[in-house]
Amino acid sequence: MTRQTSAAPCRATADRTGGTLKHILGGNNAGHTVVVDSVEYDFHLLPSGIINPKVTAFIGNGVVIHLPGLFEEAEKNERKGKGLKDWEKRLIISDRAHIVFDFHQAVDGVQEQQRQEQAGKNLGTTKKGIGPVYSAKAARSGLRICDLLADFTQFSERYKVLAQQYKGMYPTLVIDIEGELDKLKDYVERIKPMVRDGVHYMYEALHGPPKKILVEGANAALLDIDFGTYPFVTSSNCTVGGVCTGLGMPPQNVGEVYGVVKAYTTRVGIGAFPSEQSNDIGQLLQTRGKEVGVTTGRKRRCGWLDLVLIKYAHMINGFTALALTKLDILDVLAEIKVGVAYKVDNQTIPHFPANQEVLHRVEVQYETLPGWNSDTSAARSFDELPENAQKYVRFLEEHVGVPVKWIGVGKSRESMIQLF
Repeated sequence: MTRQTSAAPCRATADRTGGTLKHILGGNNAGHTVVVDSVEYDFHLLPSGIINPKVTAFIGNGVVIHLPGLFEEAEKNERKGKGLKDWEKRLIISDRAHIVFDFHQAVDGVQEQQRQEQAGKNLGTTKKGIGPVYSAKAARSGLRICDLLADFTQFSERYKVLAQQYKGMYPTLVIDIEGELDKLKDYVERIKPMVRDGVHYMYEALHGPPKKILVEGANAALLDIDFGTYPFVTSSNCTVGGVCTGLGMPPQNVGEVYGVVKAYTTRVGIGAFPSEQSNDIGQLLQTRGKEVGVTTGRKRRCGWLDLVLIKYAHMINGFTALALTKLDILDVLAEIKVGVAYKVDNQTIPHFPANQEVLHRVEVQYETLPGWNSDTSAARSFDELPENAQKYVRFLEEHVGVPVKWIGVGKSRESMIQLF
């Protein structure tokens, strides 16, 4: 459900050469594609640093975990290449993370169906149970990894109460209570070696021998439950505040904050998208960028880079640098538009509108920049980029007020240009 690439925050105090990589929020709704040694891995729950044998991967308390989904994802990626060899020895899971049950996923589907029938439109969720499990967490009826590993009889009783609550709300729901409990019991021994008290683990990581720590955000800033394009958002805080609540670490330990943004804008599913191009440009970006949701397989909607969105994400997250990806997708365009301001009712507005109806009425003000009409995929330094590509990057930096530290011109790690 990575619906809008509007500078998703990746929080970091590290490079990728070792240390610990953390995943802090969301569930197996978001999808990340990572290419290493020509092998393409797809991650949803697993932190993408799991493919580095020197890294310890940590799933924080803010993540909601569907256990069958976790093992299925690991096994699928294990078959693709050597990157996930011995992954179970490198993964740590917070005991405070909530569990996504099969019935949460079923409820997600029923809720979407009801929205369609009652309002004529749904939210376009991934039906991975994310909304229902975060609802249960907020209603204080959820079950966590620590509950599963404690007294299984008590866990089973609480599970049955929760299942009956959902059956009461959704009479058509079919839940195989005993079947799922049997499966969950089988997972106990498999996950037990991976589970730690997450708060203590983080404290030790921060205050013990020096470690490089990189925190990975799952969803984009414009999907944040508070700051995103509500209600077309995810169910957690995927902006920088989620680092503290999703891991149990103090704000003073947040170091560099890196915003990851494509050289154009994409969105999966429905919801306002001011700079969308429902034309040949949008089609070209979708095709060249292979813009298909990793989780849902849905085509992503595409449009011009929207600096109003990026600045809004920066206001919330306080980026210290940006990673600009997929610049090479723009290689064939003679001219490139960039959204620089919003007008509503012919008045320029200084903020990003909270209300969906207002957002749908926004007129994006564009500046047109010359394209470079040449292949950038072989460039390995900023100086090797065509002059107009360099100008495009500088234009982004000047308008947002944040330096671009990395530029992606292809899928592989080698295709990432580092500027400083």
